[in-house]
Amino acid sequence: MKIAVCLKQVPARDWAPRVDDAGTWVRDQDAGFELNEPDAYALEEGLRLKEQHGGEVVVCSAGPARVSQALREALARGADRAIHVEDDGLAVADSAAVAEALASAMRDEAFDLVLAGLQSDDRGSAQTAVMLAARLGMPSTTIVVGVGVEGPTVRVKRELEGGWFQWVVLPLPALLAVQSGINQLRYATLKGIMAAKKKEIRKAVPPPGLVSRQRIAALHAPERRKQTRMIGGSAADAARMLVKALREEARVIP
Repeated sequence: MKIAVCLKQVPARDWAPRVDDAGTWVRDQDAGFELNEPDAYALEEGLRLKEQHGGEVVVCSAGPARVSQALREALARGADRAIHVEDDGLAVADSAAVAEALASAMRDEAFDLVLAGLQSDDRGSAQTAVMLAARLGMPSTTIVVGVGVEGPTVRVKRELEGGWFQWVVLPLPALLAVQSGINQLRYATLKGIMAAKKKEIRKAVPPPGLVSRQRIAALHAPERRKQTRMIGGSAADAARMLVKALREEARVIP
């Protein structure tokens, strides 16, 4: 079984973000980066399916040269090889551009199954996976919390609202966007880290004329501030004033 896992490198969660001079993205040179957590769960699911059914796991990513660090980490965890669509502009590209860049590099590989995290920790649009499926001509589904390959089909469990779940059967090849927590993550061993140094990372270039259809007009870090308002009077009066403030000022209740 030939499985692709799409990965993204995102700013580290413990890093205090700094906006760049243009005010449209973070300062890459000051940031720490890590593997996107939802994608780590997709990688683990791919590795487990390989252990059950055989084959190979190929990790794929699009972005600047630094993305190779995330790919090496995935190779150290057990992936067999990697595909890197390398271009500095892809660091801030929208979901459509990233999906097109990945599709151009993945199309000739004829994968049986493509896995991706539900969304990225930086933009969080949850659109790249479904757009990639459309460009690869594959059926897809999202919010996957269980995967079972059954012959020429894959049976998946989807998480819905209110504690409900849905079972869906898709023909292979297919693309699945998995939910964080679907499994227990493994981490790279020393043996895996050494082996990763010898594994292939194939370089690819994005298709000509690739442009983002969306742009970030402005970006700013949230400000930390305190606003304390004391409400006095009797319990009944205080309750009425609190409800009025929440409704008319904070606008958090109807």
